[in-house]
Amino acid sequence: MSTLIVIPARLGATRLRRKPLRLLGGQPLIVRVWERVVEMRVAGRVVVATDSHDVAIAARTAGAEVAMTRTDHPSGTDRVAEVAASAEYAGYDVIVNVQGDEPFISAEAVRGAAAFVERGTCPIGTAACRATAQVLNDPAVVKVVVDVLNRALYFSRAPIPHLRDPADEARRDPLILQHLGVYAYSREALVQWVSLPPHPLEVVERLEQLRALAHGIRVGVETVPAIEGSGIDTEDDLASANARWSEQNPTAGAH
Repeated sequence: MSTLIVIPARLGATRLRRKPLRLLGGQPLIVRVWERVVEMRVAGRVVVATDSHDVAIAARTAGAEVAMTRTDHPSGTDRVAEVAASAEYAGYDVIVNVQGDEPFISAEAVRGAAAFVERGTCPIGTAACRATAQVLNDPAVVKVVVDVLNRALYFSRAPIPHLRDPADEARRDPLILQHLGVYAYSREALVQWVSLPPHPLEVVERLEQLRALAHGIRVGVETVPAIEGSGIDTEDDLASANARWSEQNPTAGAH
């Protein structure tokens, strides 16, 4: 199967203004995510999808392919769907959405998500990593619980699974999974996802993947090793990411 990776990027984030253009290791965040994805060699093509000319210039300057999209998309998935529907990208069977604030996303996560679709196991694939109980009460960390076939049962910002009896802590802890910012879709599933109306669960949790689950679309979840610094949403996240970048790239120079 042929695979297309789309990295959606917008400037409308409120917690970290102009997020795709903020610097990580001296380069815009969107560039670092694109570099990370390209070096994985997972897909036949990688494209940055944006409605911002500033983001497009930054990405193209670094050598990235860019697709300009409409300005009225309510979500990154809708932006990815617009790109996938265009004639230029119509030949790809598997479309992967790597969120533009995941500069440390692993190849295992991307490949694992795509594998669900490539095998025909699930029309949508994503990834998660084992996490400690410390994340359970953090609403910024999205948790997921899965069935015995590694299909998502529910995603939530709430502490799931809930520990009713402290005596069961040892049973609960291996079940704590932190969702990671990657999705793979069959072309048909992506079209179906964006054609459905938002579901109340999606609205109250602010988690668009609940739309798919609520309408009965299977979502496979690949469990991968923990990814330190997953997702950048705040100034503190960006500072931590830059510190990690400096540790990993000590000869790269100041940022």
